[in-house]
Amino acid sequence: MKKIGVLTSGGDAPGMNAAIRAVTRKCIYHGIEIYGIMNGFQGLIDGNIKKMEVGSVGDIIQRGGTKLLSARCDEFKTAEGQQKGIEQLEKFGIQGLIVIGGDGSFRGAKALTDKGFPCIGVPATIDNDIAGTDFTIGFDTALNTIIEAIDKIRDTATSHECTYVIEVMGRNAGDLALWAGLADGAESILIPEHTDDFDDVVDRLLRGHERGKKHSIIILAEGVGSGIDYGERIEKATNFETRVTVLGHIQRGGSPTAADRVLASRLAAKAVDLLLEGQAGRMVGIQNNRLINHDINKILEEKHTIDMDMYQLSRELSI
Repeated sequence: MKKIGVLTSGGDAPGMNAAIRAVTRKCIYHGIEIYGIMNGFQGLIDGNIKKMEVGSVGDIIQRGGTKLLSARCDEFKTAEGQQKGIEQLEKFGIQGLIVIGGDGSFRGAKALTDKGFPCIGVPATIDNDIAGTDFTIGFDTALNTIIEAIDKIRDTATSHECTYVIEVMGRNAGDLALWAGLADGAESILIPEHTDDFDDVVDRLLRGHERGKKHSIIILAEGVGSGIDYGERIEKATNFETRVTVLGHIQRGGSPTAADRVLASRLAAKAVDLLLEGQAGRMVGIQNNRLINHDINKILEEKHTIDMDMYQLSRELSI
């Protein structure tokens, strides 16, 4: 293999730039030409492809977002769009593709592999909702952003003796809410993977109030519902002044943590190794701090699961 392409797709995640850097420099180290595809699968269809050099990825390891940019592309979901992408890859002489992104991005990689073009997936999403890996690129940074925000909200919650409902991202996965809630001592953590009884949440608030607790923090994963609606229900049921904060896309930005930079570098370099070994249709991941890889078809069929022992622990510690 003499030429490899790399693209980022779907929602951006801190650490994507570190992954792009690792792919680029790993390829150059092995004497392979590396091509960056701009704007994800849309850029692939459009032929927006640029040869990368060592300097192309200088001074980006610490930056959030993605140097290659990202875009949604409905056309690539069609057989015609996929064929256009393959034709562009062949036009540039690219023989393998590394796709950095989440579930939707991997479906694009799978489609190309099924058509005979070798692809390797690198999991990058703040949601941490990909099966087959303990962590995805961007999760740790987003988690720390959430924790920093909760710490600040707790200061004002204490001053005004309020109940705060904080809505965090995660799509249909509760990892961000669970980890943030456990790390910040939230009174209740609401996640899609477990149906919490509303009366139980209210009872926790009332018990805390009775023993003199001046404020409470409730973390709500977006997959459960609207933080605004839940806050209104809480205030109506308790008569406690309740404020709602929806953290939104602030969670996707910012300089990646050391953990995300290292994870991105390791996973991306492993993806290059797999292509050089002649493998295709695989996803790299990390389990128990060891790099692994899976059949991407299997990963797309499996459902991400959450650590329910952590959830139980959070309930035990928030009495």
